[in-house]
Amino acid sequence: QVQLVESGGGLVQAGGSLRLSCAASGRTFSNSVVGWFRQAPGKERECVAAASRSDGRTIYTDAVKRRFTISRDNAKNTAYLQMTSLKLEDTAVYYCAASLGSGLYITARMYEYWGQGTQVTVSS
Repeated sequence: QVQLVESGGGLVQAGGSLRLSCAASGRTFSNSVVGWFRQAPGKERECVAAASRSDGRTIYTDAVKRRFTISRDNAKNTAYLQMTSLKLEDTAVYYCAASLGSGLYITARMYEYWGQGTQVTVSS
C-alpha cells in the first residue's frame, strides 16, 4: 500500500514557478514508479511527467519539456514536480500517482495509487 499526499499548489502569475511535493507513506515507495498527472476542467487526465524507481529515468509530455522537472527522494519518501515558466494552459488539478510496475508509464491505468490532487491556477 502507498498513500500519497500532494502539496504546493496555488495561484501564480504566468511566467512564475511552483514546486509540488508528493509525500508518500508505506514501505513500497522506493519500489514505485512515480507519475505526475493533471486534469483541467472538461479535459482528460494526462501524464505530465514520470520517474522510474531508482535508475533516474524520466519522461515528460511535450507541453512541459524544458519547463517542468520531476524528481524523487526515496530516503524522504517524497516526489517533486518543479514547474517553471508557467502558462495559462498549465492550470489544472495536479495528481501524484504511484505504480508498482517496473516500467516508465504515462498511462493513468498503470498507476494503482493516487493522491487527492492539488490545484494549480496560472493567471495572466
